[in-house]
Amino acid sequence: MKSDIDTRKLRIKNKIKNYFSNPYNIIVLISVILLSYLIIVPLVEIIATTFRVVQRDVRRIPGSKPGDFTLYYWTRLLFSELSSSLLYKPLLNSLFIALSVSIISITMGGVMAWLLVRSDIKGKKFFSLMFVIPYILPSWSMSMAWSAVFKNGRVGGIPGFLSMIGINTPDWLAYGPVPIIIVLSLHYYAYAYLLVSAALKSINSELEEMGEVVGAGKFLILRKITFPLVLPSVLSAFILTFSRSIGTFSVPAYLGMKVNYYTISTMLYSQNSANSKAVAYAIALIMIVISSLNIFINQKAIGARKSYATIGGKGGRSTVVKLGWKRHVIFALLLIFVIVAIILPLVILTVETFMLKPGIFTLDNFSLHYWIGKEGSMPNLYEGEAGILSNKLFWNSIWCTFKLVIFTSFIASVIGQLLGYVISRGRRKLSGKLVEQLVFIPYLIPSIAFGAIYISMFATRHGIIPALYGSFALLVLISVVKNLPFASRSGTSSMMQISSEIEEAAIIEGSGFFHRFRKIILPLTKGGFFSGFMLIYIGVMKELDLVILLLTPKMCTMSYLAFMYTNENYEPYAYAIAVVIFILTFGSYWIGGKISKVDLVGGLN
Repeated sequence: MKSDIDTRKLRIKNKIKNYFSNPYNIIVLISVILLSYLIIVPLVEIIATTFRVVQRDVRRIPGSKPGDFTLYYWTRLLFSELSSSLLYKPLLNSLFIALSVSIISITMGGVMAWLLVRSDIKGKKFFSLMFVIPYILPSWSMSMAWSAVFKNGRVGGIPGFLSMIGINTPDWLAYGPVPIIIVLSLHYYAYAYLLVSAALKSINSELEEMGEVVGAGKFLILRKITFPLVLPSVLSAFILTFSRSIGTFSVPAYLGMKVNYYTISTMLYSQNSANSKAVAYAIALIMIVISSLNIFINQKAIGARKSYATIGGKGGRSTVVKLGWKRHVIFALLLIFVIVAIILPLVILTVETFMLKPGIFTLDNFSLHYWIGKEGSMPNLYEGEAGILSNKLFWNSIWCTFKLVIFTSFIASVIGQLLGYVISRGRRKLSGKLVEQLVFIPYLIPSIAFGAIYISMFATRHGIIPALYGSFALLVLISVVKNLPFASRSGTSSMMQISSEIEEAAIIEGSGFFHRFRKIILPLTKGGFFSGFMLIYIGVMKELDLVILLLTPKMCTMSYLAFMYTNENYEPYAYAIAVVIFILTFGSYWIGGKISKVDLVGGLN
């Protein structure tokens, strides 16, 4: 009997020893612990906060003490006299905007993708570059460009270009849902363009050629063959656009809040700024539920169509439709779109930074003051504020931005490679699937809601973890965790291309895990690593929604500084910062494309 017990103990001891001697298991264990702490625990904490009485509300809840269980905040949000203004109107506004943006974006992006992939339109390289610029640009900078053109005198500050030349734009065109929908559509159509383009390029011409053989017309082939094959990509783009639009903050904040047009994201920000954090967290949870439902619908819709085969036996050639004389008309229309929707707003935004007073086109009104002017040199102009290049606050913001993007991109890319290793090697294991699901959770959570979660988690000390609010470490932490879905996807794609036989050969030769990872795996995946690095770099460079609740005037990025200037009606300074961010972001994208062939489609999937 004693011998059997000793044998079982020895067997258990050996199993534990073997488990912890396997580097894969160690990485899985550490990944699950850290991801649970950084994702699941904050989510549980924010849920609990919505059911706990806070000190400031003790008087509103008779007989309560701080920390007591309560339904007060949910009742206030869902069933009170304030529910309409706190939740239902902003939610309906968000749903209307998201649905409108999704329909417009999918239509625009899908048509552009078909023209550039399947037609003989001229200037394909030029248009393929121009069409992704709105994605590279921060959405809030496009809001500024819209204001620079259409703003009227309703909310003060500098009038727009049209007002300067005597055209008084109506309020509905300057502020509210119409400009928000247009600006977001011009930003998010790139998702549909990139995803549908990739799908069209993967479809072999065989099926379409068979349609031509049996006498089907071009429109019938497009409707009955091509469209069903790209429908999964269209559905992905629709749900992705809908999720991003319903949770976006910056564009509704720039074009809506000043005229009291609120969406669910701007209401969350407003409640958090008013120190009504429990209500803000409840709104964040509702946003998470909506986003999760969108992803669930997406998975179900796409899962039902996975049986389509798009690669046949005749190679990768795709059908090119001859447009005849129409190609010249379409080329002209696309060129007008690029000039009016992309180039002209940026030009006007830039010109505004050189004009001391708007609407005066004399040479003495053009100046570099908003760029290099000294503090107090023009006391009657924006209280003597210095130009951004002479402003310590701007240089602090650019330093903070670059530190944030470098640290975040490097750390997230390294972790992404490790997680990609676990996911790719554990695809048929419970451990690999668990890590993949945990990594995917931040993707479900809208950025501003994720920021609210991290305020709840790190505003106070938890054991050995100090309070991180207002610190640079918290900005890096939340940026890394939020970008893990993209980093791990890039890492998984790279790892899937490396045969396990190479690693097994190294093991036979006695090579340890870290030696194998450093000498074999990383060199073979350096292309994917750098692509992931650049994609995260570009995303963090223009980020505002994620960090808006975490930043302070002393610890701010360029995006946040531009937001502050806009709120104070110091538009020329905000415009100048937007131009700087555009140059830096587009330059990063161009360099990344030259060096590593950055794959935007891979980053969006």
